[in-house]
Formats: sequence, structure tokens, C-alpha cells
Amino acid sequence: MNTEIRQLEPQALWNKFADLNAVPRPSKKEERVIAFMKAFGENLGLETLVDAVGNVIIKKPATSGMEDRVTVVMQSHLDMVHQKNNDTDFDFDTQGIDMYVDGDWVRAKGTTLGADNGLGVATIMAILESDSIAHPAIEALFTIDEETGMTGAMGLKGGLLSGGILLNLDTEEDDEIGVGCAGGIDVTATRQYEEEETSEIKIGYKIEVKGLQGGHSGMQIHEGLGNANKLMNRILHDKFEAFGLRISSIDGGSLRNAIPRESTAFVAIDAMKEDDFVAEIQTLETIIKKELKTMEPDLSITASKCETPEKVMDLMTQEGFTRAMYAAINGVYRMSADIPELVETSNNIARVIVEDGDMHIGCLTRSSVESSKIDLVNALQSTFELIGCEVEASGDYPGWTPNMDSSILKVMTKVYEDLNDEKPHVAACHAGLECGILGQNYPEMDMISFGPTIKGAHSPDERAQISSVQKYWKFVLEVLNNIPKK
Repeated sequence: MNTEIRQLEPQALWNKFADLNAVPRPSKKEERVIAFMKAFGENLGLETLVDAVGNVIIKKPATSGMEDRVTVVMQSHLDMVHQKNNDTDFDFDTQGIDMYVDGDWVRAKGTTLGADNGLGVATIMAILESDSIAHPAIEALFTIDEETGMTGAMGLKGGLLSGGILLNLDTEEDDEIGVGCAGGIDVTATRQYEEEETSEIKIGYKIEVKGLQGGHSGMQIHEGLGNANKLMNRILHDKFEAFGLRISSIDGGSLRNAIPRESTAFVAIDAMKEDDFVAEIQTLETIIKKELKTMEPDLSITASKCETPEKVMDLMTQEGFTRAMYAAINGVYRMSADIPELVETSNNIARVIVEDGDMHIGCLTRSSVESSKIDLVNALQSTFELIGCEVEASGDYPGWTPNMDSSILKVMTKVYEDLNDEKPHVAACHAGLECGILGQNYPEMDMISFGPTIKGAHSPDERAQISSVQKYWKFVLEVLNNIPKK
């Protein structure tokens, strides 16, 4: 399996990536990959430990002549986002990722690839296994659950690591050196509602929004990608007066850190208005597809006749729900006033479930400014409380404040310029990296983030650029060779 991938250069890295991708590793179900990584370290004869929350730490002494250099922590997360196309038959709990080469890119067949953050993990594994790569003492830190709560980083105790420099291998553009990131918080609105028996004059319809690209809800939130939950609400909003539309159920989106690609609603409409309703959906599809034609060329909005649902949401709740969904902020809330082109604060309305008298709306709010994050949380809370929801904010994690005087930043900037004859892009990102959390227990550690070019993370369109991985690998090795003395 994946023999084509194993022939790519650098083979040491791609072989470890193929080994890793054979192990199922969804967030919060990392038992198998933890055991895999523990066995890997022990089989190399290296000091290996698993901490109380499941993070794996493997320590390797410096190579000859590098003993006087600062100890380096190399860090990546073990879990991956599991997303697949609706027509893909795949079980993430039992199957390894099926990869293939597409020109200069490595992709997966109908699923996420796991390059985020598997390429970082594979890089560290290749270096730990090597007997020819020069490096200072290394403490390899493989964290768990980065994608759905960062509980691994949060649970890492002080005192387990002694390194003075941390290299986080979780950035997705090969010309970028990351020096800061956004913090985040989960906002969840829930309530119960009354259901009514569906009137005999109504018929059932299934409405589907699909074909959207989806993507990373931090790194791609500013790109104008369609949000299936917002589009579905646009279709449902104010359709009662014209067609007697009543909502029976909605199932939209999936993970908080993924821009929702698909949404399905089952509704009931007045039978005598059927032709007008179908025509309205077709008109809306034409309008919305025209609006999003550049970013979402494969968008599809369909309405198909189905069995009439037995029960529907009470009308007062329906009106409040659709209005609250319209009012709820989605996308960019504020751009940074200090760093050009950086999103400061955003929200992703990631998951909407309406069924059997229960309503659930899940959001992920991000910001590099704590006060702005709380401001947006308050706005969302106010919106949903107006329709009687209970709103919970949970899973709060801090951002990572840039340090432009970082010693390792200066080293890496020079190394990058020497290798590529151009300056790197030194930037903060709107994704959630673990550096800010790790810095709470290791405040003196000098941190930096970088990685190869990965596109479409958190979606089945995820792909890793082969030539970029080769460029990145050379950069990693040269950085290790230039770690300053203690």
C-alpha cells in the first residue's frame, strides 16, 4: 500500500509518513498511534515516555561534535482531522489513509491526507532514526488532540522537557516562519423546542447543500469559501409565508475546525405550492452559485421529494432559529490593526443539528487578541440567548504572542536566505498552534513554527506539495546544523 509514496524524495521522511498514515489516528482516539510511537522510540533504544494525558516524548542525544549546542524540542501533533466525501466508503477507525501522487502533489482518495500534522511527525521520526544527520540533543514531543481541544498541550506538565528551543513543525507554507498564532474557544448554543404533528396538506422535501470546498476554519476563514450552514439557513429563511415551509430536521457541517461543506434539511411544504417551491430553490441555486462561482465552482443546491416527516419544529422556534442563524457572525470579525493581512478575530459556525426537539449549534471562535475574542463570544451568546438557547463557552486556549527578538528566528531567517536567495515571510497566523499553550509551562523556551506547503487542510482536498517537502527537509537539516551553542 502507498508504494508510490515510499519512492519519493526524501525517502526517509515519506516512508515514515506512509508508516504513520497506516495507523488510524482520529482526535480523542489516539490509543493506537500512541502505542505506535512508543514502540518506535523503544525499538530505537531511545528514552521514551508517555505522560499522564498521552503525549509521547522521545529523547535522543546529540551527535558527535554537537554536544555543546542548545537542546532542541521538535514538536508535532499525532492526531489528524477526519473528513471524507459523502460518496467515499471509508472507515477512519479501521483503515489507513490511501494516498497517491498527482503531479507535484500527494493526495488521499476521497479523504483528508493527514499531512497536517503527519508530515511534521514523519520529519521528527526520520531524524530520530537517522545515524547520519547532525543535530544537537533532541527532545521529540508528539502531542495528542491538537485538532479538537489541544488537551495534549494543555496537559503537558512543566519539568518534562529541558530544551531551550522549540521547533513546531505545523505551518503550511514553506516560505513562512511562524512567530505567533490565534487563541480559540468553542461556543455551543443548545435548546429544546416543541414539535408539532405535520399537517395533512403538506408534503416532504429533502434539501441538500453540497460540493463546497470546505477547509481550515482558521487559515482559510478569510478566503470567501461557502459555509454550508449559512447557505442552508439562507434557503430556509422566510419560506413559511410563501410555501408553508416547516423544518423537521437539519444536519450540517462536522468538526469545529473545518469550514462546513455539506448540509441536509428535511422539511414539509404546502402540497399546492410544490411547483413554486421547486422553482424558488432553482432560482436561489442560480443566484448563490453566481455569487460563489470563483471560490465554489462545484456547489450544488437541490430539493428532492421525500417521505413527509411526521413532526416539524414549532413555528415560533423556527422563526427565531432562522433569524438567529442569519444574525450570527460567521467569517472574519476583525482584521489585525498591527500585522498587515492577518485576520485578528473570526468565527466558524461549524455544526448545526436540529432533530427530535433538540437544537445544537457549534462554533469555533478564534482571535490573537483576548479581549476581541471575548467580544465576539459575547456577540454570539447574545444572538442565541435571544431565542432561548443556553450558550456555553469551553475549551479556551491562549494565543501565541510574537517575539521578534527571538534568537532562533534570527538563525532561521539567515539559514532560509542562504538556502533560497530570498527572505522568508515572517508572520503570525490565524490558526491555533500549540506554542502559546506550551509556553505557559515553559515560558523561557524560544519557539518558532515552520513546515512544508500543504493546501486544503481539514478537507478531502488536502494535499502536500512534493517539491516543497524537499525544500523544507533541507531547511530542517540546516537549521539543526546551525543551532547556537549553550
